[in-house]
Amino acid sequence: MSESNRPLDEDGILLAREPEEEARPDDRIDDERMDEENTLKPEFVRSVEDALDEGDVKAVYELVEPLHPADIADLLELFERDERYQLAAAITDLMTSEVVAELNDYVRETMMEALPPEAVAQIVDQLETDDAVQLIEDLDEEDQRAVLAEIEIEDRIAIQSALAYPEETAGRLMSRDFVAVPEHLTVGDLIDYLRDGRDLPDEFYEIFVVDEKHHPVGTCALSWVLRAPRAIALADVMKRDQTLIPVTLDQEEVGLMFQKYNLISAAVVDENERLVGQMTVDDVVHIISEEAGEDALLMSGAGEGDINEPIREAYSARVRWLVANLGTALVASLIIALFGAAIEKLVALAILMPIVASIGGNAGTQTMAVTVRAIATNQLTRSNTRRILMREMRVALLNGVTIAVLIGLATGAIFTPMLGGVIALAMVINVVIAGLAGVLVPVAFDRLDQDPAVASSVFVTMITDSMGFFAFLGLAVASGIVG
Repeated sequence: MSESNRPLDEDGILLAREPEEEARPDDRIDDERMDEENTLKPEFVRSVEDALDEGDVKAVYELVEPLHPADIADLLELFERDERYQLAAAITDLMTSEVVAELNDYVRETMMEALPPEAVAQIVDQLETDDAVQLIEDLDEEDQRAVLAEIEIEDRIAIQSALAYPEETAGRLMSRDFVAVPEHLTVGDLIDYLRDGRDLPDEFYEIFVVDEKHHPVGTCALSWVLRAPRAIALADVMKRDQTLIPVTLDQEEVGLMFQKYNLISAAVVDENERLVGQMTVDDVVHIISEEAGEDALLMSGAGEGDINEPIREAYSARVRWLVANLGTALVASLIIALFGAAIEKLVALAILMPIVASIGGNAGTQTMAVTVRAIATNQLTRSNTRRILMREMRVALLNGVTIAVLIGLATGAIFTPMLGGVIALAMVINVVIAGLAGVLVPVAFDRLDQDPAVASSVFVTMITDSMGFFAFLGLAVASGIVG
């Protein structure tokens, strides 16, 4: 409906435009392309693959065109490398910056390496600075220089400035698109400036107020600005208390600050306390998801654990921890060897040993997972380590006694009461030791400025297995049940 045909109210003012009924992309494709879990259906993926094999570019385009950029990225990741290139070539104008930004890091890296620098530069020009940095940082230095040479000087300076900061810091991740105004403005001045619209980000929710040295002195939410009288000074309505993020702060700490203070956005400042960027909650959601997955994978020794990771890198990341685990397993084997004669005399010991080790290992893993998470979320600090340790020891003692009663009664009924008592006592000892190791090993790594999730599981498993075997077999020998 044109402006001239829109109805007027009684005061002669244009009424709000009524929303037109449009078919949403999601409504059009849910049944035929997406399943109930919002993932691409296998039959749809096969139809795209068949069209590619037949060289029917038009059919491929028609199949992919209705998809959301994030779903196009998912589709690309489902294909092998050569097929990805074919698919990208068939849907060239659908390969927007939104699709590239959603791609898995490894997939994006290989696809960018296959494109000429000028093509990558065109994609970079469409991206926000933080997304552009994420794309370029994965390229080797020679490709980085070639791509940056094709980018406009202003964007090039911003990207090079971001690349100068360490990886996974606020400086790498922050957005340089923000609104900052001097503190002497009135609300009316600010509204006029925003309506002018020059050099403003496409989307923003908060306005930063700065002094003459570009130091942030307060913030104004758009909701405040819209409701305040024009004559009021910004200094009278702005929020002076704000959370400032140092440009070198690690991304995990950034996520914790947003979580702790319920932030929507926050100013990023350099070493001179000057405003240089902002972090927003959508950035932090990605950070939290990434860090949570990273910790879980590190605890298992699986490296980055990405299914698109090259085989050689996946092998290298995993095998070193398996070799380390082999070494720690030998410690437990040596302890078993010390009691070889006792085991030969009483086969029941060999039957029951795995139970002691298994329960101890599981108990240690539980405590370790709780401890690693507490360290990651700053719930466990130097000031409360002792209290947390004593808490976990009490939990371990209760768990140990419960399991000991069950295994002791069962063993006593099947074998002998004496052996039941021995395994019950060994179980209590091992579960308590597991609780102790589950706290102290991650804490020790953290005190050494190492990621507590990296190798804690290897050492906790070694301790629980070794001490479990030693306690059980040692008590068996000491009790005299082995003749």
